[in-house]
Amino acid sequence: MNYIENIFICLAAPLLIATLCMRGRGRRMMLFLLAGTTVCLLSSYINTFIAAVTGLDMAMASIEIAPMIEEVMKFMPVLFYLLVYEPTKEDIVDSVLMTAVGFATFENACYLTGYGAADILHLMIRGFGAGAMHVVCGFLVALGILYLWDRVWLQLSGTAGLLAIAMTYHGIYNILVSQTGVAAAVGYLIPLLTLALTLLFRHDYIPEVQKRT
Repeated sequence: MNYIENIFICLAAPLLIATLCMRGRGRRMMLFLLAGTTVCLLSSYINTFIAAVTGLDMAMASIEIAPMIEEVMKFMPVLFYLLVYEPTKEDIVDSVLMTAVGFATFENACYLTGYGAADILHLMIRGFGAGAMHVVCGFLVALGILYLWDRVWLQLSGTAGLLAIAMTYHGIYNILVSQTGVAAAVGYLIPLLTLALTLLFRHDYIPEVQKRT
């Protein structure tokens, strides 16, 4: 039996309550966190449907289909935010990252119910690895928006290019963690190391964000 809808309700209900109770920037961040969990649920439906139509098993679908679907779906709430409102550069970064965090949180919760909680060490490694991977992909898209969306001719091509990079990064991660032993360990470590380097050099572009806001 598929319990992902039950998990979604349990996660989304407190987020929705918090959203109704909060104001200003806090409410906006809660909305994007909720949006992240929602698009994760929708992505699972789309992935399952495409896998059924193409005849792929779920293992191959997670490598060939999921990276494309998930990265595009994570971008949708942010794209709506960009087109409808006029967010500051800093708000754009926060919205992308909160969407990625919401997506990773729901994905980890579904993984927990599917594979159990007996191996706590593996769950911790998997939880941090998957979370870091989604956040890194979010950073890629956020940087593209920050530096490309001021140039109209680069909005479409630049964003498509960065989404393609995020899909490739995501796909490599999925391929590695689907293996065992050293390959899986490398797969989990890559996003953690990438995120550590990103945070280390984050000060190089944050002042630019504030200046151009």
